Amino acid sequence: MFCNKSIKLMGIISLFILVGCQSAYYSAMEKVGTHKRDILIDRVEKATDSQEEAKQEFQDALEQFTKLMNFEGGELQSHYERSKDHYESSKEAAEDVAERISLIEDVAQALFDEWQDEIEQFSNQQYKQQSQAQLRDTERRYKNVIRAMHRAKDKMQPVLSALQDNMLYLKHNLNAKAIGSLNAEYTSIKQNVAQLIEQMNRSIDDSQAFIETLKTE
Repeated sequence: MFCNKSIKLMGIISLFILVGCQSAYYSAMEKVGTHKRDILIDRVEKATDSQEEAKQEFQDALEQFTKLMNFEGGELQSHYERSKDHYESSKEAAEDVAERISLIEDVAQALFDEWQDEIEQFSNQQYKQQSQAQLRDTERRYKNVIRAMHRAKDKMQPVLSALQDNMLYLKHNLNAKAIGSLNAEYTSIKQNVAQLIEQMNRSIDDSQAFIETLKTE
């Protein structure tokens, strides 16, 4: 019980430290002329790049797994090792995407909170209404983008889990017969990767459109 409470307390403390660090970072950046909107644009751009990299990693992992499934002779261990390396690279790419999304969510919340606070300071009702409408529109478009990112991220995990299962199975049964028994799994992975790539392309397109809109506002 004491251990669980200690873990929860450490988690809360870490959260406050993280929030404090981010707030200090935003303040420091504003002093040199880089505002939260600029940081949001930068983070969405970096997340888009991360999604592109992750997409390529998953495609490469599927390609290598396909070669392993089509094994017709030679050094089976080397094929397995290459497949395992591509799985690890895909896993790292997925983790990077998740971290990028978290950073976007943090600065977006800070930006929208600041924007709302500043709206309340208007004495001119027309300006206030226009700014409020602009905030609502930006929040709506942001939510569409972040939902698309999360959908793409969520589709990565089933693929990673399936790849991991197959890598472990082959590690314990590295022979042609074992490879032949994975045909059904391979078909499922292939379909899931295709769906993942499709979702990632939509997310990337949404992100790029959102970036362009922010830059022109």
